Order: sequence, then structure tokens, then C-alpha cells
Amino acid sequence: MEITIDQNSGYCFGVEFAIHMAEDVLKETGNLYCLGDIVHNNMEVARLNKLGLKIIDHEDLKKLKNATVLIRAHGEPPETYKMALENNIELIDASCPVVLKLQNRLNKDFHKMEEVEGQIVIYGKEGHAEVVGLTGQTNNKAIVVMADEDLDKIDYSKPITLYSQTTKSTSGFYKLKREIEQRVEAETGENTYFKANDSICRQVSNREPNLRKFAAENDVILFVSGKKSSNGRALHAVCKETNERSYFIENEDDLQAEWFNPDDKVGICGATSTPVWLMEQVRESLVKLDTDLELAV
Repeated sequence: MEITIDQNSGYCFGVEFAIHMAEDVLKETGNLYCLGDIVHNNMEVARLNKLGLKIIDHEDLKKLKNATVLIRAHGEPPETYKMALENNIELIDASCPVVLKLQNRLNKDFHKMEEVEGQIVIYGKEGHAEVVGLTGQTNNKAIVVMADEDLDKIDYSKPITLYSQTTKSTSGFYKLKREIEQRVEAETGENTYFKANDSICRQVSNREPNLRKFAAENDVILFVSGKKSSNGRALHAVCKETNERSYFIENEDDLQAEWFNPDDKVGICGATSTPVWLMEQVRESLVKLDTDLELAV
């Protein structure tokens, strides 16, 4: 069996930056709070927990005082910073620079839209940590859409500015853009102001073509990702479209011998929230499984 780890898989810059910041603080103090899972991968969260990282939610934050809290790559709404100030909490802000830039753009456009009774629309998942931070820039007035049925929330007779969650599919964004354009035209004959801003992170979106190529080059694909990762589910679907023998696994415990033949080329890849060490761990277990398969033949 030939086994290859995709060199383009693993943490995006924002996630890697946040984890390095957490590790640096933990080396010095052995104790740090993180607002929400630092990454959507249970294995990595468990590793950092052993080093002293404690995951808290916003309700915990309200009760916390005189502590140090890490803001993860997804970013946070303005209310979080206000609460931290009131509770004498030191924030270590590991928000992804791409997300911070998007938050600033959204905030400026929100005020412009307010002046003309317009709407900010965000292509993203309702309740996702990044989306919560983005809608916070609009006093939670932004309209979050993802499925076609969500489009009924929009008033097509009023100005519209569209943005996207940074980790969403590029093709999905442009499909949504076309749908909104058609509804605007049907409602007003193109007289409504509509501007679409492609705010998808290219470090994320460029993985799709790379993964299609990787999936085509191998007989079997092992896609390693946490089940909470929306990016993981989307990228696994890309692999599955190209290679039917693509399997979603959280770790090496999910491997099943019947997936493989001794002469298969197996590719291991993952999401932007998948650590390289975990993909290497899967590879080591697969090497052992390969030996067992050969002995059984």
C-alpha cells in the first residue's frame, strides 16, 4: 500500500496563529481560558487541555473576573470586548487577520446601509462563531442566509450589501449572488442597489481544486477532520465528488480494514482545523493495518 499525506492540508494561518499563541501562554503560566473551542477538532482540544487550556462559553465569561482569556481565530462581537473590560479580563486576541479585516469592512458598510435603510446580508451558517462575530458588527441586524429558503428574509426593494463567512464555498457564494440578482431584477427591474463582496479566504477556497487533484490521484481518500468543522464537511464533499472511496474520519480509531486493498494508493488529507500530527498518527496506524492485510493475504 502506498500512503501519502496531502502537503496542502492542515491548519490555515489563522488557526495555526491562535494555537501558537495559546501554547506560548501555557508554557509560561500553565493556565489559560479560551472562549469556545480553539479549533473544531476534539483531538487538538484534548491535547491543549492537558497543557492547561480551559474552554469556556459566553455565560462563563460573564461570571469570570481578573483572568486571562484567549479569543480564537473566529473573532468575537464588540459585546465580548466590553464585557472583558467590565470584568477586568485580559484578552489575548488571536482573531484571524482576515476575519478582523472583514469585521471592519462590515461595520463601515453597515453604517452606510443604515443611512439608506438598506440591508447587510451574510452568506454563512447561523450561530457559527465567526458569523456571530460578524453580525455583532451590525448590532445583530445582518440577515444570515445559507439555503434558498433563507432568501425570503431579504427585502429586494431595499439596498443590499452581501458578504460571506470566510470559510464558505466560493461556488456557493456566487450561486447565491446570482439568485439575489435575479430576485432584485424581478422585484424592481434592477433599480435596487446591490453589491456583492467576495470575502472568502483564498487560503481556504484554494484547497478545493488542490483536493480534487489529490483525490483523483489516489484510490482511497482518508479525510481527517472534527465532526464540528463545517469546513471539514465541505472539503470532504469535494473529495467524495471526485473519488467515491473517500472516507470521513476523526482519528485512527475510525479506520476499517474493508476499505482497503493491499495495492491501493491511499491519500490522507484534512480540513483547515486538522493538525498535521493527527494526519501523521492516522498514517502510522494505516501502515500497521497494511502489514496486517499483507499477512492475511
